[in-house]
Amino acid sequence: MAVDPRIDPISVERVKLLHPYIRLEVMDGLSSCVNSNVPIRVVQGFRTIEEQDKLYAQGRTAAGPVVTMVKGGSSWHNFAVAFDFCLLRGGKSISWNRDENLDGDRVKDWTEVVDIFMKRGFEWGGNWQFKDYPHFQKTFGLTIFKAKELLSLKKVDKNGYIRI
Repeated sequence: MAVDPRIDPISVERVKLLHPYIRLEVMDGLSSCVNSNVPIRVVQGFRTIEEQDKLYAQGRTAAGPVVTMVKGGSSWHNFAVAFDFCLLRGGKSISWNRDENLDGDRVKDWTEVVDIFMKRGFEWGGNWQFKDYPHFQKTFGLTIFKAKELLSLKKVDKNGYIRI
């Protein structure tokens, strides 16, 4: 996979763990963000079921704020078809501020990112009843139940990604 050298290297490493069906689209979206002067960082991509359960415990049985509504195995992150992002200031510091306009074009940077990925067919968590603003996913028409079934039946490729 050819990588745009302007893309944040931390993001590149996280994208490499995403399902092969979405990797190139995510990388293309990241390039478009850079072209629009709105660099972002992928802060989460693939997440193990154990990592998901640990996040689910936050705000419930463990310290910290609630950050997810689903247990392990019920998140699209567990199937490597989802990612979360934040804005990247000057290639170093991150921002979760959805109102920022770091590129000075009078359009909120967050809105620009959402437009870029939605044009590529990604579903945005900001459109859900329970808002998950940093979240994008592409599920290829599968339900979480079907994804779990594919995993349990070992309908996966040689690297463990479910067969879509």
